Amino acid sequence: MVEGNGHILAIGGGGFRLTERYGARPGPLIEHALTLSGRPARNVCALYTATGDDSARIAQWYATWAGRPERASHVALLPMPNVDDVRRHLLAQDAVYVGGGSVAGLMALWRLHGLDEVFQEAHDAGVVLLGVSAGSLCWHSGGTTDSYGPELRAWNEGLALVPGSNCPHYDSEARRRPLYRRLVAQGALEPGYAADDGVGLHYVDGVLHEAVTDTGGASAWRVDRDGETRVSARLLPGS
Repeated sequence: MVEGNGHILAIGGGGFRLTERYGARPGPLIEHALTLSGRPARNVCALYTATGDDSARIAQWYATWAGRPERASHVALLPMPNVDDVRRHLLAQDAVYVGGGSVAGLMALWRLHGLDEVFQEAHDAGVVLLGVSAGSLCWHSGGTTDSYGPELRAWNEGLALVPGSNCPHYDSEARRRPLYRRLVAQGALEPGYAADDGVGLHYVDGVLHEAVTDTGGASAWRVDRDGETRVSARLLPGS
């Protein structure tokens, strides 16, 4: 077990896999996240704030965990919170997953409901935090986003549980890589880490511990003002 209390797995893209029998099921990245606390992860919660608490995504979340030992739940904020005490519910989880979508909209709603403070508390208490795309960006200080329209732009309103910026989908969306490098070089974004699809950045207490992947050949990248450096990603079992 890795020493440290605050575990975050920020995924560049993917995480779940489609199966003929069950539909979407947790892939190696999600399974890995469930081990990070060092204890059995029995309570798993999702937030789909970034897609407006989309009912179809929430339904798929429950179907994903059907027949497994984990107890799945979700927190919705629209049109009103679906649980009586959001803080208590999130602190009772072993792992919390955040889906993709509009990271700017997500953060506005989280701050409106005080979830920025709740997630700091959850992180310090040992709840494993993970997510993909917007659910990766949100833990960092900022990154690149299309929350404001089809053109990507810099965004610097993250929770900063991880110091520095982030760029998901580094290998799958052609505009991400050159823009991220340029924004970091110009100082519009802090230096940080990018992740190809299928790669998770595992932070412990705000420091990168390792990159992991379920996709052969995929990588993470350290991006500084003078360029980028490849960070090898460990291939997870079952990939």
